[in-house]
Amino acid sequence: MKIEYDSRHDLLYIYLSDTVKKVAKTIKITPGVHADFDRSGKLTGIEILDASTLIDQKIEFDLSQMKELV
Repeated sequence: MKIEYDSRHDLLYIYLSDTVKKVAKTIKITPGVHADFDRSGKLTGIEILDASTLIDQKIEFDLSQMKELV
């Protein structure tokens, strides 16, 4: 896992796989939070927009529901 923060754009990205894979689909999980999936439907990363305002909040989501959308 790798985490990157872009202070200029206030974006936080959490890479969940060791290798860089092409994103096949992005799904909005909750306002300001997006999940990236590869072609096989595996979650590869999470992007948090306006991270400095969301990072102190509790963000919860159920990945089992995401499988239906991918």
